[in-house]
Amino acid sequence: MKDYLELGQIVNVKGLKGEVKVNSFAEKIDRFETLDEVFIKSKGDMQKYKIEKVGYAKNQVILKFEGIDTIEQAEVLRNSYILVDRKDLGDLPEGEYYIVDLIGLKVYTEDGEYLGIVDDIFQTGSNDVYDVKNDLGQSRLLPGIKEVIKEINLPDGKIIVNLIEGL
Repeated sequence: MKDYLELGQIVNVKGLKGEVKVNSFAEKIDRFETLDEVFIKSKGDMQKYKIEKVGYAKNQVILKFEGIDTIEQAEVLRNSYILVDRKDLGDLPEGEYYIVDLIGLKVYTEDGEYLGIVDDIFQTGSNDVYDVKNDLGQSRLLPGIKEVIKEINLPDGKIIVNLIEGL
């Protein structure tokens, strides 16, 4: 499992006082309010920043970092990714997982048939959809519902599924 998780991407600056616009990758847009500091990764370099202020505008998060006080300083951060240390996020409720932890897991049917690996997960609103690719690169889309996803075993790196009719 990765120690740092991507929480968003800085896509632009806002105003003249060092604020940045962030496209959030978090399930809930207000996730940044619970954090005191984050890491900003740009061109392979990662640096810690203290969050001074959190705001919102048109489905984007507006962040002000301590020490970033001008538009020029904020501009340098454009296109950078915001990461957070996994330990700062706390524990997830039982049965919930970070998508990054599921990507790459091997997928098997309840009968032990190997289907492939989780290549991507799409969040559709009603339920997630797992894109499982076999060894030939062919995709099979599986709904992330309890009738299909029977077991997620992170330590063993596998997911057990029930292929209901139509899949």
